[in-house]
Amino acid sequence: MNPFAYSSQRVGIFIDTQNIYHSARNFYNKNVDFGKLVSILNQNRNLIRAIAYVIKSDLSPKEISFFEALISKGIELRIKDIIILPDGTKKADWDIGIAVDAIRLSKFLDVIILVTGDGDFAPLVEYLKNQGNIVEIAGFGKNTSTKLKELADFYYDLDELRDYILIPK
Repeated sequence: MNPFAYSSQRVGIFIDTQNIYHSARNFYNKNVDFGKLVSILNQNRNLIRAIAYVIKSDLSPKEISFFEALISKGIELRIKDIIILPDGTKKADWDIGIAVDAIRLSKFLDVIILVTGDGDFAPLVEYLKNQGNIVEIAGFGKNTSTKLKELADFYYDLDELRDYILIPK
């Protein structure tokens, strides 16, 4: 794990839920235990906020159960409705919301952990580091942007943590 983590660090964890959920399903045909993931990433530091950004599609019992499971593990939810475009394609994007929250909360945090593989977050990582924050990235190595890995103060390869964080569907 991260040898530079120490207990007095104030940590915020921002989870790009769609990115991580679909990566786990596509690569391993499993689900993510987000509670275990948050615990592993936090490493007994002072967790200020853990926020999962989710998309609401149909509020099926399965979807409601997923949201309730996140909440029961102490993870705050940001919920957005799925957008269906006139051509039938679906849009579900939380990038700007994650970035705004990370910037807004950065003054209260020492460490910001972005749980995503999306390279669109590279400018956010650069900005946060320039503001004095430590930025850690957690993503599945198979689809995490090389740029994010390079910019991160520490990178957690979720492929290497799969035995701890993945559960059967």
